[in-house]
Order: sequence, then structure tokens, then C-alpha cells
Amino acid sequence: ESAAVRIAMTVATAGTHEGLLLDVTRESGLDTDAPVVELREVRGRINADLTVGVDLAKTSPLLANAGLGYRGMQLIGSGFIVTPAQAAHLGLGKRPGLENHIRHYRNGRDLTNTPRDVMVIDLFGLGEAEVRRDFPEVYQHVLQTVKPERDANNRASYAKLWWVFGEPRKDLRPALAHLPRYIATVETAKHRTFQFLDAAILPDNMLVAIASADAFHLGVLSSSIHVSWAIRSGGWLGMGNDPRYSKSRCFDPFPFPDPDPTTRTEIAALAEEIDAHRKRAQAEHGITLTQMYNVLETLRSGTDPSSLNAKDHAIWQNALIGTLKHLHEQLDQVVAHAYDWPADLAEPEILARLVALNKERAAEESRGQVRWLRPEYQIPRFGSEPEKLDLRGGKGAGLAEEKAAFKKPTFPKSDLAQTVAVTLVLARATGPLSAADIAQSFSQGRKVEDAVGKTLRALTRMGELASEDGRSFYLRKAA
Repeated sequence: ESAAVRIAMTVATAGTHEGLLLDVTRESGLDTDAPVVELREVRGRINADLTVGVDLAKTSPLLANAGLGYRGMQLIGSGFIVTPAQAAHLGLGKRPGLENHIRHYRNGRDLTNTPRDVMVIDLFGLGEAEVRRDFPEVYQHVLQTVKPERDANNRASYAKLWWVFGEPRKDLRPALAHLPRYIATVETAKHRTFQFLDAAILPDNMLVAIASADAFHLGVLSSSIHVSWAIRSGGWLGMGNDPRYSKSRCFDPFPFPDPDPTTRTEIAALAEEIDAHRKRAQAEHGITLTQMYNVLETLRSGTDPSSLNAKDHAIWQNALIGTLKHLHEQLDQVVAHAYDWPADLAEPEILARLVALNKERAAEESRGQVRWLRPEYQIPRFGSEPEKLDLRGGKGAGLAEEKAAFKKPTFPKSDLAQTVAVTLVLARATGPLSAADIAQSFSQGRKVEDAVGKTLRALTRMGELASEDGRSFYLRKAA
């Protein structure tokens, strides 16, 4: 007998004006004659995106982050997706080389909920005649399931190259080449989380892939400092008004901290632990990321675990959400230290400082000083000629010395830091390494070989490493 109607109206006027922003923080009784709507007031200058206060839209992309953030593959053809059983029927394991063209595949729901365990046919780089000659079963499958859909598409390039993804992401592929893993986040999701994916997994169009295997980068991206920045700058989408992660607005302009090696190692250690903690809960209990962070947000709001309902309490207990909360709190403190900021800054102050730091870094880059995130990959593509010369070992020792110093860090003293240091060396390796091999990655050399060996054995017992001969080790592949 009645309707609940919400009206959205926007009236704009030119110029710069002060304004009042009212955010709804809680609603109740909306279907009664006495609804309760609680608002939070923020006063300040009105920005073009209808925010108030610091203007994130005035930041600029940083060269330091160039070439690392991309959206995943856009298939344009549901027939590209197959089950492992279908892949075997199409020749996987029988046709030589097909393992490079049928790969595991993840989309947003796979990351936030339960993976579908599907694979994708990726024929990028192959001509139609090559596919027909080398992989005849695959050719027939794609001919029957993809080509009709492509022929009906209005874009001529989709119909012409019907056996290749609609958007195969030519720039993302070299960025991921030779990496053992990369960082991924769901473009639109209720909770902004980042995780490592094995490099063998292809990301879907609704994932944003960050081409780095460095847990330091994962840690900074997972911190509340970056999450606040991403939520404010990325926009919102969908019925649930979920935050959207736009790589051009959230990642490209974001100024990463540039801390000392000890702080970098601490951030990397916490990021590795958070990533492993969540994946263990997913594998052992089938608890999804969304479920974990729903309960985590409830705890952050001040709710005591004893007050949780039965379902959330089981998640809290099985996924050890109290530990996850503690790890995130530690990470936030160390990342704040990396910026040399107080750990208790309010969000408006954090955003104001990040905008100021973005402008400072942009000015540095205009003078030729770039704090590359992956210098060995980025400089050959985007660097200046002096930087390229330094990277090749030419005259000018500045960058070459920094690179050499990065290659030979000091082997840390604490057990946790040693675990992270060894893991990072193995993550960058192209094959199995022995304790002696890994020891040579540190400034102490053979003096730390025994300590490295103990760490390798501990990681093997934990199931993190594998070895064929008991002497050389490699990281187990993670989902």
C-alpha cells in the first residue's frame, strides 16, 4: 500500500565553493513512520567528484609505477573457458606445447568466494593455421564455440581474429613474464584486498593485476593507507555501491614509501603472513575472503567476538580472524613508519599527505629522479638513457651501485625476517636453489649458509617448499 522512494538530484554551478557533505552512517526503521537516518557531517571545499576536502583528482600518474598495473584478459567468447576434464579431452598432456595455451584462470568471484577450478584457452601469438595444425582438437572446439559469437560482434577485429581473446592485453604479458607470482585485486568488490596469484594463472578482465612478486609492494597495497586512498579515488559501482579499483586513478598516481631495508623486510614479512593466513583458511575450512573480511569489519567496529552470531563466530574461530586483525594492525603501523608518519593519523590527514607526496614525487621525476618499483623491468622500457646505461653496467655508478646493494642485502637476525628473506630469494629464482646458492645472495655469503639451511628445512616442514633431491628447493605453487 506504500512505496519507499529515493530520489537523487544533482545541481551544479561553476566556480569554487565551500560545502557540507552528509554521509549516511546508519539507517533503521525505513519501513515505518519514524525512520532513523544517522549522518556524518564534513565541511570543506567541494571537488569536481562531489567529495569535500582534499582533492585526489588533482594527482598525476607517477613514472615510478609505470607499466605494472593492468586489467586482466577480456575473452569475448565464453567457449574459451573449459574445465580440466575438457582440457584433457582437447589434448592437454598429449599435444606438445598445449600446456602453454590452456592455463588456469581466475575472475573476481574466484578470488572473493570459491574458485571454480576452470581453465582458459589462450591462443595469443598463434596464427589460425598454426592452431589448426598443432592443436586440432582445440581448433575445432574454438571454431564451434567462439567463432559464431565473434561473427555476430560488431567490432571487425573481433571477427577477424576470432581464435584470440578480444583484449589479450599485449602490455600485461611482458610485465608478467619471468615472474613467479603477481599481485591481484578484484576491480569491484565489497572489501579492498590484494593477494598473490601464481604466474601460471591468467587474470580475468575484472581483476587488476600488479606485475610485482615483491611482498613489500603487496604489504603497502594491503595497508589502510592505500585502501583509504583507493576507496576515495576509485569510485563506486553496483547495487551494493561497492568500491571500484581503477588502476589509472588508484595505482598509477599512488606514491609508495621508500623506506630503509629493515622496514621493507618487516612489511614484506607481514604481507607474506597475511597472504598465507588467508589462503590457509580458504584451503582448510572453505571460508571465503568476503566472509573473513565481513567478520573482520564487524570486529573493527567494536563488536566483541563473544557477541557474534553463530555463523560469524565459527568464521572468527576457524579463520582466526583475531589474528588476521592483529596482523593488519601491525602492517598499518609499519607502513606508517615507512612514510615516517604517526600511526594514528585520521583519514583526511592521510589523504592530504598522499596528495602532497604525489606532487613532490612528480616534481622529482621531472628533474630525472624516479623511484622505480621494478627498475630492472621498467628502466629498459621507460627510463632515461643514463639510467639504461647504468642498468647495463656502463659508466655512472649511481644506479648500478644501488642495484648491487639491493642484490646483496644483509641476512637478517630474527627468525621471521630470515624466513621472509629466503622466501623472497626463492620467489625471484628461475629454478631450485641450494642453501649455498641462497647464502651468496647476502653480504655475509657462506657465513650464513647454515642459518639458510635451517630456514629451508623449516619452510619445507611447513609445506611452503618442495625439493627433488633434498638439497635444492623451490616454492610450491600457490592458487
